[in-house]
Amino acid sequence: MVDLPQFALRFISGKYQGGEFPLRWDREIVIGRSSDLDMVLVEDMVSRKHAKIATMAGQVVIQDLGSTNGTFVNGEKIKKVRLKEGDRILIGTSILKLVTLNGRGPGMSTSEADARRSMEQSAQRRTSAAGRPMSGSIDEIPLPDLVQLLSTSRKSGVLAVRSDQGHGRVYLRRGQIYYCSIDDAFDLTPHKSFYRMLTWVSGTFELEPPDERNVLEEIQESTEALLMEGMRQLDEMKRMETELPPREATLHLVQPLQVPLRDLSPLELDVLQAAINLGTVGEALDRVSNTDLDAAQKLLSLIQRGYLQPT
Repeated sequence: MVDLPQFALRFISGKYQGGEFPLRWDREIVIGRSSDLDMVLVEDMVSRKHAKIATMAGQVVIQDLGSTNGTFVNGEKIKKVRLKEGDRILIGTSILKLVTLNGRGPGMSTSEADARRSMEQSAQRRTSAAGRPMSGSIDEIPLPDLVQLLSTSRKSGVLAVRSDQGHGRVYLRRGQIYYCSIDDAFDLTPHKSFYRMLTWVSGTFELEPPDERNVLEEIQESTEALLMEGMRQLDEMKRMETELPPREATLHLVQPLQVPLRDLSPLELDVLQAAINLGTVGEALDRVSNTDLDAAQKLLSLIQRGYLQPT
């Protein structure tokens, strides 16, 4: 008989973050707000009986039980679907991840009773610490996946992201992104801020309450369109990594300048001026209003054609 993997549901966001609930084979667990269920999630957006997970015949299957706010897997609202390792489930404001218990054989994982006690203790700690209802690490759930989950479930609020690259804020209104900023910098447009944030791979996030402040430039594209364009730009930037100098590299105008300035486009002139005035690759990319991809492509072209020299 083939040994079946030992699975668990790990809470990577929400009031039960850090908790882990084991899944037993040939077993069904019901998730919801009612206190007599197998997994109890005490929050307003969770229905009394919200979803069911069955582990039968070597498969892990989740089914929504007609919940008011829905069950989402990898950003898609589901009725019934088979789960695989790494899948992320959104129920209320909790994000759970299906993980394997590597190195832990049968009988070595936490019991369901112990898991429930651990979840209650985690919820109490986060409540006493005035923790946000939805928070976590973008190391665990990448920003594109997180934004898709928030969009599909039509969440409202401000997604605050803190990383070594800055403090970003994504403003959502019923799942629609309408504004973004990084460090409240006016040089970075909302689109540029959002696309840059998608490159962040480490840091923390919190979904704060809605902030209906007036903004000068609301984003009009759908969140789905923003994500698609952002991922395209991310792929293009990754392809340029080996050719583009690092952000801290200093840029100098080539002396003597042999190539004519009249051959440059308006955007290339903007990038050239920013590079000469500000000095580093990062500062030049920040100053140009176009996206990082547009500015980086022009900057690389200026270097390759003999206008700029990085050191």
